[in-house]
Amino acid sequence: MGAVFGLVAFLIALVGLLAAAGNAGYLTMLSSAATKRGMSGEATAEYVRGQRTTSFVLAGVALVGLLLTISGGPVLDLIGLVLGGGAGLAGYRALEGTRKRFRN
Repeated sequence: MGAVFGLVAFLIALVGLLAAAGNAGYLTMLSSAATKRGMSGEATAEYVRGQRTTSFVLAGVALVGLLLTISGGPVLDLIGLVLGGGAGLAGYRALEGTRKRFRN
């Protein structure tokens, strides 16, 4: 039973890390495109600079959550699941908010 919970916690933390890293990657691509546009992309570049720290912190928290699930033990698995899943959910919501803002 403990091994199954550990596996589920690992998978959730891994998906959370992928979602948080996806948000950071999307912001990096958006920053690159805004830089290439010069002055016309300045508003986008400013938005990205404001969101960059949050996205990297979320990715770091998700990574810590994933590492906690690897180390073993049901308590650490639970903490890793909460950290990884929460950071992934927040990263996904931030990604969707950014996409809605620039989708037009």
